[in-house]
Amino acid sequence: MDILFGIIAIALVLAIAFMMSNDRKNINYIGIGVMLLFQLATTAFFFNTSIGQSIIKAISNMFNKLIEFGQEGVSFVTGGIAREAMTDGSSASVFFLDVLLIIIFFATLLSVLTYLRILPIIIKYIGAFISKITGLPKVESFNAVNSMFFGQSEALLAIKSQFHHLSENRLYIVSASAMGSVSASIVGAYLGMLPEQYVLVAIPLNMFSALIIASMIAPVKVKAEEDRVDIKNVSGANSFFEAMGNGALDGGRIALIVAAMLIAFIASLNLVNAIIQSIFAGLTLQTILGYILAPIAFLMGVPGDELIQAGSLMGTKIVTNEFVAMLELQSMVQDATLSDKTIGIISVFLTSFANFSSIGIIAGTVQGIDSKKGAQVSRFGMKLLVGATLGSILSATIAGLFL
Repeated sequence: MDILFGIIAIALVLAIAFMMSNDRKNINYIGIGVMLLFQLATTAFFFNTSIGQSIIKAISNMFNKLIEFGQEGVSFVTGGIAREAMTDGSSASVFFLDVLLIIIFFATLLSVLTYLRILPIIIKYIGAFISKITGLPKVESFNAVNSMFFGQSEALLAIKSQFHHLSENRLYIVSASAMGSVSASIVGAYLGMLPEQYVLVAIPLNMFSALIIASMIAPVKVKAEEDRVDIKNVSGANSFFEAMGNGALDGGRIALIVAAMLIAFIASLNLVNAIIQSIFAGLTLQTILGYILAPIAFLMGVPGDELIQAGSLMGTKIVTNEFVAMLELQSMVQDATLSDKTIGIISVFLTSFANFSSIGIIAGTVQGIDSKKGAQVSRFGMKLLVGATLGSILSATIAGLFL
């Protein structure tokens, strides 16, 4: 029965994307079918085979080792002072130190690998492979892969030399890819809050889901001369150590931005809840969102007695950001209030940038590259969020089929 509901959910998501399409005659159904099959095969391989699970474990161990290296740097700078002031001898966790500051080390690694031209070449050829098997243009495919490694702004800036070729439909696809994926620089932070197997599988799932939904909503066909990818000088650094410095500064900025947004969103959420509870005792915004999104969670495969909690987490992610929802999910995981299946489905749903604040980030980045195209992104901002959310639902539903 769960498989039947999952198929219904996938069909419903695709039907909504079809209804939202601005050029239904030119939808590339073959490419969409290929990506769906790839998602199903990938998820089955990683969740249901011993080889796949071993690969996930190996990747997870690599990330955990990198996190340990990052924690050594954080501990050198802040460890003793923070621990003494906060704890009574126990090893308490400080979110800013143990999760957010790890972003600095990951951002440094990405910057160095970019300077050495290792990542750009990998991304270019993976993007070319995706373009070949799906029929999507190279720029859109490259940007989708690039978005798995870099943040929304950085991914879009990497293709700024191609922006003059982008029609409104192509602009929608690259923006949707940036919103539907996550940055590798913050994967370490995610792994500090959620089970690693779900986060790591969610990254390619959400990349393909973003492309599937976006290419249905905004189908594209391009001329050969308008379909090229330029990866020259993508680093911007003139030396290895400058690349390290740039990465560290970028990572520090990201960590501070996330910390500031968490303070603002969590404080605002508590303010809204206080207002709601002064009128309706015991009611919260999360509960309201939980009831609204419970039907979607049901189709995604969440057990009946956990629908409100799952819907609440989904809604919290959309109206605030994924970190706020992940922190709530983390506490539920620690309290053992959710089943493994629900944890897996919701973890996959949360592992993307699909939320209201991303509209402003993407529109602002594009505005800095091309003011006219920035205005276009602002106009279809809500359509972008709906499409990215549909992509998250699609990924989570596919994950639920194999859990």
